[in-house]
Amino acid sequence: MGKISRCLILCLLWLWPMVGGAQTTLPDAATLVADAVTLQSPTVLQASGHVEVFFKGQHLTASAITYDKAANRLQITGPIRIEDTKGEVLLADQASLSADLTEGLLTSARIVMQQKLQLAAAEVLRSDGGRYTAMRQVVASSCSICKGSATPLWEIRAREVVHDAVTRQIWFSDATLRFIGVPVLYLPILRIPDPSLDRATGFLTPKLRRTSTLGTGVLLPYFIVLGPSRDILLTPYLTTSGNRTLNLRYREAFASGTLTVEGAATRDSIKPGVLRGYLQANGAFNLGRGFILSINGITVSDPSYLSDYGISSADRLDSTVALTRVQRNLYFSAQATGFQTLRAGEQTATQPAFLTDLEFHRRFLPAILGGEGEFELQTHSQYRPSTLAIDTNGDGIADGRDLGRITLKGDWRRNWTLPSGIEVSAETNAEADFYTIRQDVIYAGYPYRATATTAVELRWPWVKPGKDGSSQMIEPVVQLVAAPAPDSAIPNEDSTLVEFDESNLFALDRFPGADAFEGGARLNVGLNYLRSSATGWSYGATAGRVLRFSDYGQFSAASGLQGHSADWLLALQASAPAGIALTTRMLAKDGLVLRKGEVRLDVNRPNYTLSGGYELLPADLAESRPVPVRELVLDGSYNLTGNWTARLNERYDLVAKRHAQSGLSLSFKNECLSADLSIARQYAASTSVTPTTTFGLQVALLGFGGSGSQGPAKVCRR
Repeated sequence: MGKISRCLILCLLWLWPMVGGAQTTLPDAATLVADAVTLQSPTVLQASGHVEVFFKGQHLTASAITYDKAANRLQITGPIRIEDTKGEVLLADQASLSADLTEGLLTSARIVMQQKLQLAAAEVLRSDGGRYTAMRQVVASSCSICKGSATPLWEIRAREVVHDAVTRQIWFSDATLRFIGVPVLYLPILRIPDPSLDRATGFLTPKLRRTSTLGTGVLLPYFIVLGPSRDILLTPYLTTSGNRTLNLRYREAFASGTLTVEGAATRDSIKPGVLRGYLQANGAFNLGRGFILSINGITVSDPSYLSDYGISSADRLDSTVALTRVQRNLYFSAQATGFQTLRAGEQTATQPAFLTDLEFHRRFLPAILGGEGEFELQTHSQYRPSTLAIDTNGDGIADGRDLGRITLKGDWRRNWTLPSGIEVSAETNAEADFYTIRQDVIYAGYPYRATATTAVELRWPWVKPGKDGSSQMIEPVVQLVAAPAPDSAIPNEDSTLVEFDESNLFALDRFPGADAFEGGARLNVGLNYLRSSATGWSYGATAGRVLRFSDYGQFSAASGLQGHSADWLLALQASAPAGIALTTRMLAKDGLVLRKGEVRLDVNRPNYTLSGGYELLPADLAESRPVPVRELVLDGSYNLTGNWTARLNERYDLVAKRHAQSGLSLSFKNECLSADLSIARQYAASTSVTPTTTFGLQVALLGFGGSGSQGPAKVCRR
């Protein structure tokens, strides 16, 4: 029928309410369009041929509709399609519905929810203003079915299904779960959230786990919604070895932040008769005016618990409460930290078990000197539970040493560019440290020190553009630093591990903490090179060295900074537009004899990723490393198909000639199912941890509320 004829029919429909009097109206704000309309009686209207009805966000299409004003009913002939604003689509052959489409019976119907879950039924009955949809003889699945195949990957068959649109829950009666048509599980009653609901109380996907220490077990998580901003996750874990564990996670969202508390309580065969477990809390809150309060705390019953249950491989635990504020020219931080050691041979009583720190930084632009300046105030304190004032561990630290420090520091830097293109910079800092030390027979008292360091730096960048759009830059750098001799009257606790790399080649002080400072006059020299092309390739290199006028023996051999002439620093970086990046840095003695180094390769391609590395560290008792470290690390994934992904991770100790950690997993994910199979082996390097092999299996049906994102859908061949 032409556009003009359909428009005339539409006008006739708008006049229809007047035909039978004021009370003979179609539903308010309803619009009906059809190829033909017939008034069979003063109270009956029939529309046929490409019928469409628009009413309160619902869109109905059918072959024919008969509206009975007296009964306020619609008799609809299919194929029928009803779509609402919530993303629900209802398909049927025949229907008898109320005029507002919310109540009535449909036959040979199919419901599609959020384009995810499909339910096919012999009959569908809608009631209570559309709140309840009852279905009989139902087949439910979120799997795609190709033409010529009537069996989905999985399906739930039920005698009756009821969908509550208000609570967004789906109830199944006499339900049977089938995989590839084979029944695998019968449930008299089953309740699941519909796809529009992200959070609902009920059981989540179970996980099968087997370890060499605990045996075979199952984790069965149960999720409880306490309100729109709070929930609890309870996960019992039972194994064949008699392990009984209850895991708990509590989450709450506030107007100013979030809080998460996790923990577990365990009775197992590893430590019979002992209650084991851990407790962890994490939170962040915006207090206003730029202040952020963060909480990160953890405690554990024994050193091996976290490793036994695959929670963490950390060997020292820290718990921190911090208050920070970051602005353009200001930084403030105050925090309190508690430590718990899990290392074999260490005791928490002789370690800094409780620390407090305060930092205040203020940046300013001095009008007279020009350049940029910064003022810094720091306070630090540390407490050991032990009361011994002597060193029984042989690490140079008294077992019970307690320490407090106040630091005042000022920095200034200014840059100039000469006509020749040489960049000149001058930099200086002055620092005063005041200490109080107790329970130490060597350092006890109130030592203090004042230092000042000055440096002049010259950089001469040479840049050459290429005709092909590439560019090259070579930049020699020379920095002369003047500093006083170091003070041995103050113990060094926070600067025992020193890293020497391209980021601090031209730093005034390479010690990471405040207890030690780099003393003596020295010359830092280096050369930077960078080349970039128009096609996306780039590579660069940095080479440098530290030359000292006086060697005060501040640095260990492993740092690469010892002696009058430090080791050569060499760093290389390269990247390609194909998603390949190579990074390497090394420290070498004269003659380019490698002393310390690392290499890392990262490949990120559409079908696979690969990250590999090699690390070499020499033995150094000053860094608590009695034997050298040489390790290979590999981590990669490969997309076997659109749905299958394999992952591998490996860490191999070349010194001990053994695996340190190995893992392999295989994952499948499509529009209706996800499955993960994994195997991992943890080789213990500590006597407090037992080597463990872990197998894991988890299968989840997708398409329900909170079931996770869906993978690539099945592609049907024509």
